[in-house]
Amino acid sequence: MRLTLHPDAERDVAEAAAFYEREGAPAVAARFLKEFRRVGALLQMQPEIGTPRGGGRRGFTMHVFPYTVVYRHLPNEIRITVVKHDRRRPGFGSRRV
Repeated sequence: MRLTLHPDAERDVAEAAAFYEREGAPAVAARFLKEFRRVGALLQMQPEIGTPRGGGRRGFTMHVFPYTVVYRHLPNEIRITVVKHDRRRPGFGSRRV
């Protein structure tokens, strides 16, 4: 199963890592990226693990960090469309395909 990221999801991850590096420390940003990679690997192994959302999307909450990874389970691919802070407005990134 292949894992891909929507270009805006890549930007979401980069912005979150930059925030943690700026407001915390480089080690905190590295932990965020490590957790994101762990979630991606988990989704590849168990694509149905996330909570169903509208429009064929699923969401999986990261541990430690208040972020949810929103993705689509396609035939041979996990497509991450949004990586959103849990305190952002509910519809953030909902139009991404």
